[in-house]
Amino acid sequence: MTNSNSWHGLAELLLAGPQYRRSGTIRLRVTNAGFATVAAPDVQAEADALVVDGRRIPYAGQTFAQLAAAAGLDLGAPEGLYKDTSGAKADDPVVTTDAGTILGALAVGDAALRRFAPDETPVLWPEHFDVGISLDEVNYGVSMGDSAIAEPYAYVGPWKPREGDFWNVSFGAARPLSDLGDAAAVAAFFTEGRAAAA
Repeated sequence: MTNSNSWHGLAELLLAGPQYRRSGTIRLRVTNAGFATVAAPDVQAEADALVVDGRRIPYAGQTFAQLAAAAGLDLGAPEGLYKDTSGAKADDPVVTTDAGTILGALAVGDAALRRFAPDETPVLWPEHFDVGISLDEVNYGVSMGDSAIAEPYAYVGPWKPREGDFWNVSFGAARPLSDLGDAAAVAAFFTEGRAAAA
């Protein structure tokens, strides 16, 4: 399991799943230190530990099942909502050595979305592990990487396909964060995408 899959697994199995079973939503949010639930239970994933009701539980040496047991959480993905999952299993070790890359990409994505569309609230979705918004039937966001692009990237995904030079992937347009840089540059990419989609 790749490290980004461990982060995806944390989001899905230890935050979104328990939150969905208790509070009926899978939406997560980016925080200053990582990401967190938006409703009960209060769970935050930080660089080196899970924080549950203010109690820090380090990831080091833990499997997802051990972490869930220590945190008092009912381990598991949200049932019946989506088919693509993180692939994380209960007995997989939690590997978070790439915290700077993943949590940094989430922070850039959240900041860029808030700059681009200040009236919208970015959502970290556990299905594809991306932070995004939808505006005028176009999705904007930052993914942590997937089969399309193996590193964190910004995307613009119109609900109906568009044609033109801007659109470079099957679902719209995507640019690696390593090519774009900071939140201002990512927001500029979103602005360019909005104009191209209009």
